[in-house]
Amino acid sequence: MITTDRFVFLHLHKSGGTFVNECLMKFLPDARHIGYHLPRKMIPESASSLPVLGFVRNPWSYYVSWYTFQEQHRFPNFLFRILSDEGRLSFAATLRNMLDLSAGSIRLDILLRALPMAYSNQGLNLPGFALAPIRNTRLGFYTFLYRYMYGGYDAPIELGRMEHLRSQLPVMLQKVGQPLSEDLLAFISSAAPRNVSTHDAYTKYYDAASRDLVAERDAEVIERHGYQFGA
Repeated sequence: MITTDRFVFLHLHKSGGTFVNECLMKFLPDARHIGYHLPRKMIPESASSLPVLGFVRNPWSYYVSWYTFQEQHRFPNFLFRILSDEGRLSFAATLRNMLDLSAGSIRLDILLRALPMAYSNQGLNLPGFALAPIRNTRLGFYTFLYRYMYGGYDAPIELGRMEHLRSQLPVMLQKVGQPLSEDLLAFISSAAPRNVSTHDAYTKYYDAASRDLVAERDAEVIERHGYQFGA
């Protein structure tokens, strides 16, 4: 979470937020880093009436990015270790476990015991009490995070699509009255992506069953933001 005098930026997991965070902190003198992956309900009172900016991602792409990033990480987080049986399970099997958290699977109880009891401002930064409400919602994990990060409060919220971040971010900043320097615009247009993993096109990781399960569990994000599989 970053606050400025004109807006607040919220960092939804694996959705371009690390890139935006760096950009804002580097080029906006009034940018203040409040915490990592903190939800909208934790915006400081002094900034609670400001417009909120954020980005969202194609859920099918999100799950592949999350899985491959953790798989390639030297020290994967508890979420990956529990859902993948310490890296032994395939993407499809790990994805099924992830999407079944909202159906009250036993892995949810294991995960809630493994997660920290308070915010740590690093990594997933999702304490057990913050994940617990996913039980019996039958939501996709990404849709749960989307609601958790962006839900609540009456201040305006503007969400761009990560796939168009380089073109949409300047427009979003202009809408909230943020002056755009040449250096800021150059960073947005040409700086390398941050926190990325190496993987094939996300469509290659799915069979029909896993593709359709994401379509069902993450229908809210898919329909609200016009996503399609492979598009």
